[in-house]
Amino acid sequence: MVKGFVFMKVHKFIMPEVIFGSGSIKQIGESCLRLGARKVFIVTDPKVILAGWVDSIINSCKKANLSYHVFSELTSNPKDYEVKNGVQQYIASECDAIVGVGGGSAIDVAKAIAIVATNGGEINDYKGVDKITKPLPPLIMVATTAGSGSEVSQFSIILDSKNKVKLTIISKSLIPDIAIIDPETLMTKSSLLTATTGLDVLTHAIESYVSVASTPLTEVHALNSIKLVSKYLRPSVGSQLNKKAKEKMAMASLQAGLAFSNAILGAVHAMSHAIGGRYLLPHGDINAILLPYVIEYNYVATPKRFLDIAHVLNENNEQISTLTAGEFIVNYIKQLSKDIDAPQRLGEFGLSKKDADIVSEYALDDACMITNPRHVTADAIKDIFIRAL
Repeated sequence: MVKGFVFMKVHKFIMPEVIFGSGSIKQIGESCLRLGARKVFIVTDPKVILAGWVDSIINSCKKANLSYHVFSELTSNPKDYEVKNGVQQYIASECDAIVGVGGGSAIDVAKAIAIVATNGGEINDYKGVDKITKPLPPLIMVATTAGSGSEVSQFSIILDSKNKVKLTIISKSLIPDIAIIDPETLMTKSSLLTATTGLDVLTHAIESYVSVASTPLTEVHALNSIKLVSKYLRPSVGSQLNKKAKEKMAMASLQAGLAFSNAILGAVHAMSHAIGGRYLLPHGDINAILLPYVIEYNYVATPKRFLDIAHVLNENNEQISTLTAGEFIVNYIKQLSKDIDAPQRLGEFGLSKKDADIVSEYALDDACMITNPRHVTADAIKDIFIRAL
């Protein structure tokens, strides 16, 4: 060490170009042109088409003199055979750039199509970390929910339909070139979807903050996301037309996405992937239910981190210490879920104790478990699962 200097640990932080603001969806055409696109492959779902957002993107492409092909044959918990179908259409249509439009499902499929179209094989070949070896086509992602954060992340989650398990694919290659976040798109979402995707944002922020891979570069985004969710999720659920609440939740989602893309996640997502893959249940709903129970389990591993979170959530200036912070956060999240009519128990989805063994087996194999702050065993997962029933 050079005398007089203190060298700090080096941190990496990766993110796409971000275009944020009302009406930003109209910049799709110009964004594609800047990336050298000639024909754009638009990946979306029927509900986003019905809401009119795909028409906006097509109009933007036409103004930029770009050809396009729309692929919308996908479902929630997107599946490997849907990716395969998309790859075939991408190649046949001779597109050279991919635009994903929607929530996590559409964006994850867009990324998966890009992987297989350029690297070959099947999407199942890319499960895990850094399995992509060849460059992907230009990627532009448009988020229409305040939830998944996939538009800025290095994740793609696809269901292995044969084995009924979600494939967690992580690679810096999956960071889009451009992410477009237009808060106006949130105004076409139901109160239930707004609620569960909003709690997904909170889960991303909390898990990334307590992750063993967190850094000062991720922590600031995670804590601000938590603060925004605490103030604006309720009014966003309460009114589709609350523009300020939509803008703040869009920012919360963006910041949580930046945080977890770089710090990764934890046991909530590992368990949610296992449950959602096996039983085809909504990702945000399961996260919302599991979050307080995983916090109870993880608290002992990093009480100072949870105390920081409690201070952000503490709107009434209650006396909070490291001894009470965990209980405060758990009670806060449970009350928030009740206030916005989010699902409360796994039993609401027909799950029972007999499912615990299956969930523990698949959850332990999920890449998100690696960065959980406390070591997790199969018995611990079963206990968390049973308490959440």
